[in-house]
Amino acid sequence: MYEIMIEDRFDAAHQLIGYSGPCEKLHGHGWKVQAFFSGNKLNKLGMLIDFRKVKTDLGNVISKLDHCNLNALTFFRGINPTSENVAKLVFDRLSAKLPKGIKLTKVSVFESPTSQATYAEG
Repeated sequence: MYEIMIEDRFDAAHQLIGYSGPCEKLHGHGWKVQAFFSGNKLNKLGMLIDFRKVKTDLGNVISKLDHCNLNALTFFRGINPTSENVAKLVFDRLSAKLPKGIKLTKVSVFESPTSQATYAEG
């Protein structure tokens, strides 16, 4: 089994509705996103998948989140834009773009250097 990881960043604001504490107020983060891909076979060039392809795909997903209020996005209607839910959103949208034989195993989202949430299927 082979695995690769890519990383990108975006800036966005959110607030946690119903949370008792300072995170209930609108505030922002410099978010870091890591996506992990796996598969059993390498292509004829010796790559699992081209880093450039998955970096472009991840960039397209997070560009919709960058410099916005996450609470205003349709995906977060009725749910809080927590790190866990941001990881799920990125996972769902990114996994839909993968070729056969490549699996997105997990997405980790950091809202700070010391706070991270991960979504993985299975």
